[in-house]
Amino acid sequence: MQQPRVLIDADACPRQALAIAQALCHANGWLCITYASYNHQLKSDHHIVVDAEPQAVDMKIANDTRTGDIVVTQDIGLAALILGKQAMALSPHGTIYRTDKIEFMLEERNEKSRYRRGGGRTRGPAARTAEDDQRFYESLHQLLSQEAHH
Repeated sequence: MQQPRVLIDADACPRQALAIAQALCHANGWLCITYASYNHQLKSDHHIVVDAEPQAVDMKIANDTRTGDIVVTQDIGLAALILGKQAMALSPHGTIYRTDKIEFMLEERNEKSRYRRGGGRTRGPAARTAEDDQRFYESLHQLLSQEAHH
């Protein structure tokens, strides 16, 4: 059996979430693989560098994902692809992406994008909090132990 893996879209992953994921993977025997474009420097035992093209990291993660993997990403489109590969997806804020909700999330993202293209303004992400770190820890821990029982 292959070692279970967590794949992280490290271009957009807050440092705290990255540190939490690396510690949890280490403690639970999971391989933690980070992906980032070459203009992002980060410390990781298993790091894959891609070019700086838009979507390059997302495409590499989507291609590398296997059934049972856990992917950490803020990108809803990538999360939808991951769920389609019988893998799990989680945001750095601790939201577990679920197949029954992903379509709504994609629609909401498209609506906001259309609104911004029309000149509207939407709120950016809120500053990261200790609650975000706690929620991310709990969600990732839940997915790691859930998958360990399969």
